[in-house]
Amino acid sequence: MNDSAGFLPLGTAAEERDPRSGVALLPIGSHEQHGPFLPLATDTVVACTITAALAAAYPVVRLPPVTISCSHEHAAWPGTVSISATTLYAIVRDVAGSLRGSGAAGLVLVNGHGGNYVLGNVVQESAGSGFPVALFPGPADWEAAQAAAGMETSAWSDMHAGELETSLLLHAHPHLVRPGYEAGDHLADDRRHLLTLGMAAYTRSGVVGRPSRASARKGKDVLDHLVSSFADYLAVLGGAGR
Repeated sequence: MNDSAGFLPLGTAAEERDPRSGVALLPIGSHEQHGPFLPLATDTVVACTITAALAAAYPVVRLPPVTISCSHEHAAWPGTVSISATTLYAIVRDVAGSLRGSGAAGLVLVNGHGGNYVLGNVVQESAGSGFPVALFPGPADWEAAQAAAGMETSAWSDMHAGELETSLLLHAHPHLVRPGYEAGDHLADDRRHLLTLGMAAYTRSGVVGRPSRASARKGKDVLDHLVSSFADYLAVLGGAGR
């Protein structure tokens, strides 16, 4: 598979669905360490994989991803790059404004990085504006999908480069998973000072979770469940946009 074709919308203006006719999806990832066996671009890969699956199932418009976001807690590892929450906020607000100006019905932020807390503020501020914005998947969506897939590690314990993310990549992009995930487990459930101290205070490898429990089947089941649950978001956006 050509990954660029899976991660980027490559159609022409004549071939792409007219964004004025519906809801647009903006995948948002990060460029941060994911242990020794998953790529720095894991969150972007996950966001784009979900976006592509949604676009195959629903009449939505795919946008290219935001590939660098708020990863400051991972700065202790080589390769991690961040932008400020202010910059991410501005990017997303500008994209939303451009879409609104073109007559789009709404925007969904398909977020692959849990540290992008500011995205919730963008959604909050859109309420009642006449241009609805949603954040997907939310914590409840992830937890329901993990339960449906039979994930063995709780969402809290499986925070980073664990069973969930490794399963999604084993399913959708197995060539991106390096050897070693089978022995990469590390749990750190007490992370109360994470944002102050960073990830390095809680893990040497960069992993917090149990990647050894990952499988391609679980990844497929998670993705399928997320696609199914997205129907509710489209219904809400359609109502909010009227």
